[in-house]
Amino acid sequence: MGDYAVLGWKVNCYSQGEIILEEYANVAQFVHLVTGTHDIEDQSFQLYTKPIRICRHAWIASNAFVGPGVTVGEGAVLGACGVTFKDLEPWSVYVGNPIQKIRARTLPPNSTQQAQRN
Repeated sequence: MGDYAVLGWKVNCYSQGEIILEEYANVAQFVHLVTGTHDIEDQSFQLYTKPIRICRHAWIASNAFVGPGVTVGEGAVLGACGVTFKDLEPWSVYVGNPIQKIRARTLPPNSTQQAQRN
């Protein structure tokens, strides 16, 4: 966990693989961060894991699900009860199951992308 990162109440970190919360990342209550899954085509139902990365200033809202191998880009938002098995673009807002990108998020003045734009 990075400095000032938040891991909310009753978050399920099913951490068979690495889970990284960068600085200022915010994971709300009842979220599921799941790094493990199974190969359904393998007769032995082999377990495999992929890391999850929640980047700076990203917010995972209440009761959302983040699957194996997902990177939640800097400043991205996954809305309440949202489900993702795909990477989320930086400074974008996603909702639903399956997720849909609904809009861009305003960049705070101290963000990495804001500095790159100047």
